[in-house]
Amino acid sequence: VHLAESGGGLVQAGVSLRLSCAASGLTFSMRAMAWFRQAPGKEREFVAALTWTSGNTYYANSVKGRFTISRDNAKNTVYLQMNSLKPEDTAVYYCTAAVFSGVLLSMVGSYDYWGQGTQVTVSS
Repeated sequence: VHLAESGGGLVQAGVSLRLSCAASGLTFSMRAMAWFRQAPGKEREFVAALTWTSGNTYYANSVKGRFTISRDNAKNTVYLQMNSLKPEDTAVYYCTAAVFSGVLLSMVGSYDYWGQGTQVTVSS
């Protein structure tokens, strides 16, 4: 599975941004997809996840109510709509996919494939 993120950029606080992640390859093996982020000097952290068959979504408390993860099955694409962005949202955002079901979706180790990341910078 190959994952390609796009949509990052430099924005001001309060605005919206949408990230996209296009999956290719053995996409039928995917059971969940998620977004993680990593700020300079910090560990990679969970942002949001979506289970591929049921479409259930999960969010970190820090983004709940502001971010929305969604999918387009026909395009094998997952989106992350980010509203009301804050400077603390600044990070490299990574798209990831898991091929096993029943894993803890908030853990980095649950995922098997990662994209190259896209930078999101929010200025105050």
